[in-house]
Amino acid sequence: MRKSNTEKIGTLIQQFLREEGLETPYNQFKLMKALEEILGHGISRYIGNTYVRNQTLFVEMRSPVLKQELTMKRTKLTQRLNAQVGTQVIADIRFV
Repeated sequence: MRKSNTEKIGTLIQQFLREEGLETPYNQFKLMKALEEILGHGISRYIGNTYVRNQTLFVEMRSPVLKQELTMKRTKLTQRLNAQVGTQVIADIRFV
């Protein structure tokens, strides 16, 4: 028999993260992991520091050729990253 006031554990965790102010950092962490997944291991080798500031993802690139290539695809990449996380975490990507 189920009690009427039960909630799913995922809902409770999400609520806890929101109340403690940890939802945004957690989503940013998921975004960094998604970046590695979407770009693949080959391109990920050329990535240096990554961080998010003011809804912009900054990615340090060690290859000028890849930097140029990814800059041209940044709109599509932004959409794919946000979709992977499940919420809009970033509005733009800057390759530096």
